[in-house]
Amino acid sequence: MPKLKVFFIIAIALISSISILITGCTNNLSQSSLTGLATMKAMTKETIAYDLALANGKPTLIEFYADWCTSCQSLAPTLKSLHQKYSDRINFVMINIDQPQWTPQLKEYQVSGVPQITLLDSEHSIVNTFVGLLPKTVLATDLENL
Repeated sequence: MPKLKVFFIIAIALISSISILITGCTNNLSQSSLTGLATMKAMTKETIAYDLALANGKPTLIEFYADWCTSCQSLAPTLKSLHQKYSDRINFVMINIDQPQWTPQLKEYQVSGVPQITLLDSEHSIVNTFVGLLPKTVLATDLENL
């Protein structure tokens, strides 16, 4: 009988430990996702409209994203930082792939996944395209060369 009691105590302790671990990881993930989503929403208000970007003669960074995309949310702080540094000479445009009005642009730029970053020179020719997460240094180097 005492062995059974010890077994139940160990089982309860193990279940409690796992529950605490899972809850802690989930909370951190949720906070990170919420922060990234908030940053993405703020960026959509700060960036330039697609039509204006194509009309002003400056190079353009287009981010194709989705609100539900956790990789897009993770990339948001990097893009915000780059926007602050380069927005005086490079257009930053955000296109939500879930909005049907962007279907022609999704086809034109052959969007195959999100996040997708497409870089255009001042004549609107595609210079480079990245799909997925990428290091800030890689993107900054390409922006410097636009």
